[in-house]
Amino acid sequence: MIIYSKDIGVDLGTSNVLIYQQGKGIVLREPSVVAMDRNTGRVLKVGAEARNMLGRTPGHITAVHPLTDGAISDYELTAAMLSEMVKRVVKGAIIKPRVVISIPSGVTEVEERAVIQAAMEAGARRVYLIEEVRAAALGARINMDDPEGHMVVDIGGGTTDIGILSMNEVVYSASLKVAGMSFDEAIIRYVRKTFGVSIGENTAEEIKLSIGCVKERSTRRNMIVMGRDIRTGLAKEIDLHSDHIYEALRRPARQIIEKIVDVLDCVTPELAADVIRNGVILTGGSGQIWGMDQLIADRLQTTCTLADDADFCVAYGCGKSLEWMNHMTEGPINISRRRKMQGY
Repeated sequence: MIIYSKDIGVDLGTSNVLIYQQGKGIVLREPSVVAMDRNTGRVLKVGAEARNMLGRTPGHITAVHPLTDGAISDYELTAAMLSEMVKRVVKGAIIKPRVVISIPSGVTEVEERAVIQAAMEAGARRVYLIEEVRAAALGARINMDDPEGHMVVDIGGGTTDIGILSMNEVVYSASLKVAGMSFDEAIIRYVRKTFGVSIGENTAEEIKLSIGCVKERSTRRNMIVMGRDIRTGLAKEIDLHSDHIYEALRRPARQIIEKIVDVLDCVTPELAADVIRNGVILTGGSGQIWGMDQLIADRLQTTCTLADDADFCVAYGCGKSLEWMNHMTEGPINISRRRKMQGY
């Protein structure tokens, strides 16, 4: 019988939940989706099994994302989802684990407390929060010991988090509610408007991963997609190519680039110069869209490097922070209040 459970780090994302267990590494990666029975309120499935139900369930069963734009939109479903996932990781343990959870830079203190409470209900003994950009920097193995500025851009599912770090602390950070799911929605709108065909979230994500790009490709890539003709209601096959997806993703990509420029404008000239000299580190699943690193590099006139295992960086950073958990502050970290005190 296992008495003590090992501490865990949780990347609680809008699209996916990743759990890092001390001594083992990443032990769970599941979509942030919950399927529930509307009549009874009972949770039926969580994770991949629930995601496969999106768009395929009868009327009384609904599959939803309980997190929106990096924050909890349905507290009870989030707690149920976390509880099921934590049980899978620490099954058999009597003593509950301590948990480090990453949160976006734009959350309020109320949203921070909601995350903590959900984690406690899910089976955590103690809960510590870490800002997402700091976790991403740790996971990307950036050396932040010196008084020198480093920029991290984490493009996740619900939010894009941009931070400038120095001396192991976040000097300035900002969060934009434009990220992977915004790209999916842009693809859905473009296909509907251009081809008169309706497609679902899963199909849009497949398109994004297969032929998605935010810069024009020299060699065009194609993909056959099946959807529903909005006029006849019948299934219809269309031939999409990368130029179509570039047109669809241009606007959300531009919004991310402009937010990065805004962040540079908010820090001292010395830190901005450090960033241009050191370059930008790009993390997050949607940071891997073709051309995103080059788009950032061209706009800032510097280098932009996609981190190794970019979609796991935040989870790795949460795991790395477990080493000094005894020195972390339990409870809310008051990102919004701290920013106000700093005059941002």
